Amino acid sequence: MTSKAVSPRTGSRTPRIVFVGAGSVVFTRQLLTDLFGFDDLPPLQIVLYDIDSERLDVARGTAEQVRERLGRQADVVATLDRREALDGAGFVINMVQVGGIDGTRADLEIPARYGLRQTIGDTTGIGGVFRGLRTFPVLSALARDMIELCPDAWLLNYTNPMAMNIWWLSVVAPQLKAVGLCHSVYWTVHDLCDLIKVPVEEVSYRAGGVNHQSWLTTWERGDEDLYPLLRQVIAGDPQMVRRVRVEIFRRVGFYPTETSEHSAEYLSWFLRSEEQIARYRLTPLEYLQISEENVAEFEQARDALAAGRPLELAEEPAEYAPQVIHSMITGTRRQIHANMPNAGLIDNLPGGAAVEVPALVDAEGVHPLRFGSVPPVGAALNRSYLSVAELTVTAALTGDPELIRRAVLVDPNAASSLTPEQIWAACDDLTAAHARYLPRSLGGDLAL
Repeated sequence: MTSKAVSPRTGSRTPRIVFVGAGSVVFTRQLLTDLFGFDDLPPLQIVLYDIDSERLDVARGTAEQVRERLGRQADVVATLDRREALDGAGFVINMVQVGGIDGTRADLEIPARYGLRQTIGDTTGIGGVFRGLRTFPVLSALARDMIELCPDAWLLNYTNPMAMNIWWLSVVAPQLKAVGLCHSVYWTVHDLCDLIKVPVEEVSYRAGGVNHQSWLTTWERGDEDLYPLLRQVIAGDPQMVRRVRVEIFRRVGFYPTETSEHSAEYLSWFLRSEEQIARYRLTPLEYLQISEENVAEFEQARDALAAGRPLELAEEPAEYAPQVIHSMITGTRRQIHANMPNAGLIDNLPGGAAVEVPALVDAEGVHPLRFGSVPPVGAALNRSYLSVAELTVTAALTGDPELIRRAVLVDPNAASSLTPEQIWAACDDLTAAHARYLPRSLGGDLAL
């Protein structure tokens, strides 16, 4: 297929924006709503790619409806052929979920049989390890195709486990222009500003660390540090001390950038007993319900399109990928937070690891900013998280299945709940459950 290619820097021809995993139709809708919300973009070519034909049809209908309702000029193409989709792309947005809801169910339910509690299970711990292992082969194939078919394109990755995936890409395809995008920092600041009754547009902020465990080190309105106001609010509400993030803030001194439900499983403090679960109002296996709700949302979108009903569109722009694309096409400068390899960005975290830092975006691309050091105790917690990621990446690179078990062994949540024998047994069961997505060297069925 010959496409209208684009240089992301010059925007000299029709920008070709590819959605990989477009069957995640609710997220596709949000991204397109944000993208089409810019009124100074040229006509676009939106290419939707998925391996599920039904979901792809719904994604195409969604894109066409959003385009018409927002009055934008865009050519919408849907394809089941990844190489056809990527040919000549300027931007590739990755949001695949390898294994779908069945994979998520296995990641959560199998360890639970051994007594290991997880809430989300998509970023770190045993769930994040196996999600990473079944995602790496897909990322490698995507990277090979991009290097051949659209070598100048930017890969904008949303797929979790973010830190593992960006680390993996930096090793197997270092020439690829890849950046990890996540809305955690933005929404943390947004919600904290709501809590203390300060307009978010009046504040400046800066966070650094690892995706889903960054630390909000700067949060100011003018010269005013806003943390004292937050401490006052917390002191006035006894129920707030029963939230995971508030407890982390009290002990570490800086607010973490992911939800309480998610933050709970990165540490050994919260899911180790029924008493702690009750104290911090947690729901183990919560992501199963969220996943079921995502399926229901897809079905609602499918039915609404079939009946000719309008889809619900978000009113507030929330995602970084449309902002990145807008900046590169129009030259508009803006600052976001991004996940990229640690090449001198954070002093007290391992070099090469994927870290989350502020970044400038302009017509030339995404430019991560040197952060310096994160708070020492925050760095210590980040290093535990990165140890799991490093062992997982190394296991896949070397084909050593023992390293998978050792990755889980050093995970704080798993180690707080399971014996080494139980960890090995749970990994054996998950390897069998995910065999179709794993390479043979790691106990799977996939020939690479």
